[in-house]
Amino acid sequence: MSFFGKLRDRLLRSSSRLDEGIGAIVDEAAPDPGAAQSRRLVDDAMLEELEDLLIASDMGVETAARVTANIAEGCLGRRLSGREVKEALATEIARIMAGVARPLPLYPQKPQVVLVVGVNGSGKTTTIGKLASQFRAAGKTVVIAACDTFRAAAVEQLQVWGTRAGVPVLTAAEGTDPASLAYDALARAQREGADLLMIDTAGRLQNRADLMEELAKIVRVLRKIDPTAPHNTLLVLDATTGQNALAQVEIFRKVADVSGLVMTKLDGTARGGVLVALADRFGLPIHAIGVGEQIDDLAPFDPDDFARALVGLEN
Repeated sequence: MSFFGKLRDRLLRSSSRLDEGIGAIVDEAAPDPGAAQSRRLVDDAMLEELEDLLIASDMGVETAARVTANIAEGCLGRRLSGREVKEALATEIARIMAGVARPLPLYPQKPQVVLVVGVNGSGKTTTIGKLASQFRAAGKTVVIAACDTFRAAAVEQLQVWGTRAGVPVLTAAEGTDPASLAYDALARAQREGADLLMIDTAGRLQNRADLMEELAKIVRVLRKIDPTAPHNTLLVLDATTGQNALAQVEIFRKVADVSGLVMTKLDGTARGGVLVALADRFGLPIHAIGVGEQIDDLAPFDPDDFARALVGLEN
């Protein structure tokens, strides 16, 4: 099955909510409910119902209002079928997201240091494993540093993914200073001529000051070896957290110089609209999205495919 097929099928909760909601909105005021294809006049009442539906899918109040306002510009006073409403909605969502769809950039310097941040449970570890596998399949040499040294389970999970991907995972004793391991990992990656060094980090938000200092220290020691490191700082977000993802972006932009986003677990939520809200509010590059646990269930973000899958349209 293509990734779009997986995306459409696994976004079932989000797409079915929007699909059924749009159908109900169109059928509610259709002049002839028995007609082969119901149509509804696009007026203020219809647009208000559509806006409420988008908010319920976690698109956020501001983004939902902007999307419906843009639909009103082109469609006000027309009678549309459910599919035409979905097409208009998908067009607006894709337009918002077109500017943020960018693959993870690859730079000529070696090693390229990718710092991966996010709250515990967001999918950081699996994302690192999947990206490492993809880079290795593309002919790149990758080293992973397991710098969440206070959680043995995180280190073990990363080792499992490293084995799957055929990529070495550098570890240290539990409780070791994460910055020390990051320094050693970069030194080794340089010696071995690796193309990429991917660094897993802790995601404890209970004490933001500690997290900020830990990340800042990792960056300081990396820059003793390479003043330009890290070259990317990826924030991994769990789609099932809905609007909480917006707060996480705010926090991690303060504690780390976030350069791009990866959204995971889109297969387990009715809140897929939050990705639209993220794009609209922050404009950060969205490098990839995940729809499952398999190693190939992470793919570059495509705004058109995502928009059509989100509203329940066939490709």
